[in-house]
Amino acid sequence: MFASGADLQSVNPLLTVHPLARQVQRYVLLTTLVRYDSALAVQPYLARAFEWSPDRKVITFHLSTRVRWGDGATTTAGDAAWTLRTALDPRTGYPRRNDLMGIDTILARDDSTLVLRFTAARSNVPDVLTDLAILPAHIFERIPVENLRTAEWNEHPVGNGPFRFVSHEANRRWVFEANPDFPPELGGPPALARFVVAVVDEPTTKLAALASGELDFAGINPAHAAFVRSDPDLAVISYPLLLTYGIVFNTRVPPFDDLHLRRLVSASLDRGEIVDGYLYGFGAVATGPVLPDLPGYIPTDLSALATGPGSTRGADGRVTLELLTVGSGEAALEQMIQAQLARVGITVTIRQLELTAFLNRVNSRHPDFQAAVMGTAGDLGMGQLTTLGELTGLAVPADPALAQNMFDDSLPVAFLYHARGVQGMNRRVKNVTMDIRGELASVHEWSVSRPSQ
Repeated sequence: MFASGADLQSVNPLLTVHPLARQVQRYVLLTTLVRYDSALAVQPYLARAFEWSPDRKVITFHLSTRVRWGDGATTTAGDAAWTLRTALDPRTGYPRRNDLMGIDTILARDDSTLVLRFTAARSNVPDVLTDLAILPAHIFERIPVENLRTAEWNEHPVGNGPFRFVSHEANRRWVFEANPDFPPELGGPPALARFVVAVVDEPTTKLAALASGELDFAGINPAHAAFVRSDPDLAVISYPLLLTYGIVFNTRVPPFDDLHLRRLVSASLDRGEIVDGYLYGFGAVATGPVLPDLPGYIPTDLSALATGPGSTRGADGRVTLELLTVGSGEAALEQMIQAQLARVGITVTIRQLELTAFLNRVNSRHPDFQAAVMGTAGDLGMGQLTTLGELTGLAVPADPALAQNMFDDSLPVAFLYHARGVQGMNRRVKNVTMDIRGELASVHEWSVSRPSQ
């Protein structure tokens, strides 16, 4: 049983921003055209082979003909074409739509051949194709795009992945079972008979359930890592994440329409204190939105903030703000931010919200916040930067280098740290690997050892 701090929001890949839900889509319930291996090289998946045209403007995917939906229908190139076209439709609201904008033509040449033509030459397979899981067109194509969020499939999904949907109890659990018909060339049926996502939002409750054996996996507070390690039945797994936390400013309204104030806030944050005191070292100071290990990373010099315009001008107690955050726990991170900003005369009121309420408040279409602490899940193509910019009210260039420079110059976000995953795990579960691809990247291989008789 795998703990999630909030319900999965949706298992529809066209609608989801919840990081764990996206993993359930591509590793559990559905399939993507291609996927990353542990070295982050693109490998075949639903598409068993692909090739580029000599000018690198056309990629042709050859799909398996043995992958079936839960209702018996064959997965086809038409499903992939419908998914991509719908993701490109602005009415859908697909969060990574900008990452698909370079596609000029989408053609299902036959049931097993998908052709994508790009407006410009590509050096690699777009990262988004490893993330966007394919949906069944024969179920969705009769539903107007405007009604996708209320489609019956969202509550009772029909998948084509290594697990099949069994049931969903809102804010309690999602249950999946092994798909016995999953084709051998895609890995065959998974080793686990069932995979359950349990919604447990309170950190101490998760920890107690992990210790008692009710949960097999639970994301834990770094402060609890030593306690978990002391239990011989448990282990701690730490792994890099494409997840960067920061204070997102709403630049549309006061007080953060003022660049000088954004500079003051960012310059006043002691990120090292946060990494050491809140994360217990399970993270790294963030100087910008991109993990330094990624290709295309552009360094940011935080020391420049200390001498930049407005960075030395205190607020003199004249600035008060509401800081939104997700959770129901002790809000240790937010309290550290509150104390650090109080030193320069900024009064912070912390407002904790349930995830859905939080997302509704920071939604770029109907923003209702001054500042919010949040983590932004990244991708190798850095497509998250434009979406993050939209939350703040600033237009961010699609080019990753220009986007990083814009975040550096305009400071729509005061970045805090790059997170590391910290999972407590019951040792009865075997063959577990967690890495930058996510917690569930190896779920197909997980198995449970039986107690000795």
